[in-house]
Amino acid sequence: MDLVFLYIFIISFIATLVRSTFGFGESLVAVPLLSIFIPIGAAVPLSVLISVLVALVVVIQDHSKIQLNSAKWLILFAIPGIPIGLLILIYGNELWVKTGLGALIILYSLYAMFGKNTFRLDTDSKLWLFICGFLSGVLGGAYGVNGPPLVIYGNMRKWTAKDFRATLQGYFLPASLIGVTGYIFKGLITAEVLKYFMVSLPAVFPAIFLGRYLNHKLNNASFFKYVYGGLLLIGIFLIVFCIFNIKT
Repeated sequence: MDLVFLYIFIISFIATLVRSTFGFGESLVAVPLLSIFIPIGAAVPLSVLISVLVALVVVIQDHSKIQLNSAKWLILFAIPGIPIGLLILIYGNELWVKTGLGALIILYSLYAMFGKNTFRLDTDSKLWLFICGFLSGVLGGAYGVNGPPLVIYGNMRKWTAKDFRATLQGYFLPASLIGVTGYIFKGLITAEVLKYFMVSLPAVFPAIFLGRYLNHKLNNASFFKYVYGGLLLIGIFLIVFCIFNIKT
């Protein structure tokens, strides 16, 4: 059991560092790695509890950097996409849907990293807020992968690294709180999950502040190249993890 606690501590630190530095991506790190050592029914609620804590601290730290109008509309437009994502999760063919999603993320990441994309939005666009927010809700409801559409919108708006990190937490805080509420009603926030959460706290807090430091050190011009590099890894991971699960 002590070894399990050590693994939870290490994984929580790494996942939180990724989230605090880039603004998203911790669930793609935390859930698969945590599920190796604890049941998936505990790993997912634990990841969401950590997500709420990270978002809350970042919002308190950098609330002045949040693009409030963008965050508000992204949240509102994500809501109708969530039930569609749940339908995909329940009725969709997991192999084809996840493989297609992974391929799409990989192709777009490569295009964004190496293509000559000069399109930008000087002000908020309701059309693009709807597209990105809605798709974020769909992907979040289906797989918990809210990040890619939000990254696309932030890149089009040419947010700085600080604005991007803060605004995404303004989105994730209410979204994660809704998730925690659902888990409470379903009885998934157990004493065991809370015990794991307490074990993670000594790792989460220093990772939040270290991530903030790294985020502020990143050059704005190269920030999205790192972000799209992370998305590229997420796309590859989705495909590999899905195929591995199907085979096993």
